[in-house]
Amino acid sequence: MAPADLPATLREVVEYRKSGLSLNHVVGCPLDCAYCIRHVFDNYDMKRPHLVMDDEAAVAALTTHWAFRPHRTPIQIFNRATDPFLPRVKEHLHRTLELLDGQGLTNPVLVISRWRVDREDVKRMERLTSLKLTVLVTWSGIDDDRIEPIDGAVAEKSLATLATDAVRTKRILYWRPIIAGINDCDDVIGRARELARLADATVFTGLFHRDQIRAHMRSIGVPDLYDSAPRRKIMPRLVERNILDGFGDQPIFRKTSCAVAFAHGIADYNGHLGIESICDICPKRQVDICAAAHAEPSRERIAALAREAGLATGTIEIANGRILVDDSTEQQRYFIQHATGFQVHDRSHPHLPGRHGRAEEGWE
Repeated sequence: MAPADLPATLREVVEYRKSGLSLNHVVGCPLDCAYCIRHVFDNYDMKRPHLVMDDEAAVAALTTHWAFRPHRTPIQIFNRATDPFLPRVKEHLHRTLELLDGQGLTNPVLVISRWRVDREDVKRMERLTSLKLTVLVTWSGIDDDRIEPIDGAVAEKSLATLATDAVRTKRILYWRPIIAGINDCDDVIGRARELARLADATVFTGLFHRDQIRAHMRSIGVPDLYDSAPRRKIMPRLVERNILDGFGDQPIFRKTSCAVAFAHGIADYNGHLGIESICDICPKRQVDICAAAHAEPSRERIAALAREAGLATGTIEIANGRILVDDSTEQQRYFIQHATGFQVHDRSHPHLPGRHGRAEEGWE
């Protein structure tokens, strides 16, 4: 079990994130990726996975959470503080999936891993009958073992195993973090394009360059990767352009939920269609699916959801394909976003045209 001095943020096993309610009742990871978000939770030094609560209690905490909606709310499992396919973790992953599936829930479920997914794992996941399960295989192409000590061949083999043995379980090449000057060269882009042929969809995304992550990089001798440490991921304009040119007409997506939707043939649960510049690279058939489902919610519906989330309603408005709010938390915004399938932005953190919700570095 987890130690008594575990940070309070990690004892809260359910957290709302952009890709859905995130369930994290196992914490600790030995993989030592230098850019890991666990730096932010003061948990990077916990290398051995620890159980915070048992799987049954964790599933109950998830399904009774105030923001959970059966058959609608997207779910993530073990995406914040461990890798779901580690030997000490994957039995909890499978049990959690089976408990949710046993309730007949059809919610989208995302499982993100850079570790070994073997044939027995795939067979067990394939026995699920209700959940819309997607395994996102994280691969970066980074060859500096100070930044990423894990051989990229591990993720490549996992993707190949899924490609061979999975039918119902969808697989995504999750190309991240892409860092300018580190893994954005033509050779890496070419390899990513090859791996993409094994996947149902491909997502590319940049680096969360938090102060804690930058401090760790400096401590292991890695020069600053970027000048700033912004709240959003960094994906410079020229890096994106080179990637899109390198992929040509092969499908690739800027947003995780767009790739998940494409893999399952459903509409994007984050409603990105309202922000036109995000969807300009999406295949037409996916745009058509999203367009058929995309509808502006009524003001009454938005106000009711805002009250449920504890968000003030007085200044809420709809403009330019998004709902605009003030003084909100991410949890409040994403709850409304997933309930309506419509983008929700806080006025204090505007999404600037063409940047796709990314940091300013590389776009000035």
